[in-house]
Amino acid sequence: MSESQTVSAEAVDAQQRPAAPAPPEPDAPARSERRTPTWWVWLAAWPVTAVFVLSNAATPLYVLWQRDIGFSKGTLTVVFALYIVGLLGSLLVSGVVSDRLGRKPVLLPALGLALAACAIFATATTVAALIIARLFTGIAVGAVVSAGMAAVTDVAGPERKRLAALLASCAMVFGAGLGPLLAGLLSETLPAPTVTVFVVEAVLLATAVLAVLRMPVRRPAARGKGAWVRVPGVPHGNGIHLALGIAVFAPGITATSFVLSLGPTLLTELLGTTSRIVSGAMAFVMFLAATGVQFAVQKLRRRTILTAGAISTTLSMGALIAAVHASSVALLVASALLAGAGQGMGQLGGLSLLNSTVPAQRLAEANAALNVGGYIPAGLLPVSTGYLMDAVGLPTGATIFGTVLMGLAVIGGIVVLTGHRRVPEPA
Repeated sequence: MSESQTVSAEAVDAQQRPAAPAPPEPDAPARSERRTPTWWVWLAAWPVTAVFVLSNAATPLYVLWQRDIGFSKGTLTVVFALYIVGLLGSLLVSGVVSDRLGRKPVLLPALGLALAACAIFATATTVAALIIARLFTGIAVGAVVSAGMAAVTDVAGPERKRLAALLASCAMVFGAGLGPLLAGLLSETLPAPTVTVFVVEAVLLATAVLAVLRMPVRRPAARGKGAWVRVPGVPHGNGIHLALGIAVFAPGITATSFVLSLGPTLLTELLGTTSRIVSGAMAFVMFLAATGVQFAVQKLRRRTILTAGAISTTLSMGALIAAVHASSVALLVASALLAGAGQGMGQLGGLSLLNSTVPAQRLAEANAALNVGGYIPAGLLPVSTGYLMDAVGLPTGATIFGTVLMGLAVIGGIVVLTGHRRVPEPA
């Protein structure tokens, strides 16, 4: 063989031999371990949905309890507000505990409380029982909006943060709408309505427990510092992201809370509609709008999403005022749809900002902070309106509520339009 042939053969042989593997990057194993199938990201959102089904399952049933137990619209809003009290109390601790001990140690006890709430609702014969059940429900919801939503992000991994924010947010609003629809249908078509509804919900919660037990999430590698029970916050530099989210999310969720707590009363006393299916369906389409709009706007810039959310809530309150004075079911449903869209966009915009800027070890606490900012007005304003309606009448009370919340939504929109210039749009 000639020298040139020998060199050529060696070159060909060198090309055919597999190259020596490059040394792995230090974080490569961690990345491959974090990457989970997409179906697990969807399944991780199921506990959020299951608990939020419970959060509003009682909505169409309040008229039955009012008839059987006997209590005023003001008392009804107090029962509703105890849910907010439990939720806010839970948010003071669940986010921090979840970031330090892991998602499962928070989610499993929360699901246990939710199952206990089902048992109490199913056997309630007093206002005190309803209050305790709503309190337990609020605690469970506070846990899932902090630990549960953060768990979805953990399972998704850093490459799918936007998908995680979308699924976590949609799981919340879809569950919130599915609850009253199921309750309305079951209570109108099956015997023992206040029992059957919560037996079905208990089955849903049991499947959520199984999902959490198998969920591929790990305990945190390092624990944070500071008090275990505290007002949740965000790391330095993320305050503007939190403020922008709350500015739109708070009016939106206050609008949907009004529809949930006093919507059936409006349908019954003002508009002459007594069907629990109608009141449950109105809540369902409200949250269906909140779910659908998030899929529709997910690729828009976040400040565009937040601005549109503020506009939607403003229009919702205008439609509410018109519905009350015109005794129009169509306008009331339009108000509910716009309220759902406003909450959905405010929630998606806020969660997306936090997901993309807050480190994983503080994410559950950040989610808790967003919800604290939203649920405080969502508890205070509907309760105040319930007692105001008892004093001055339903049309006047609803008009005052709509006017106040319209003003807050406009302020939220202005905050977004003026504040976004100081914040770069996250990737």
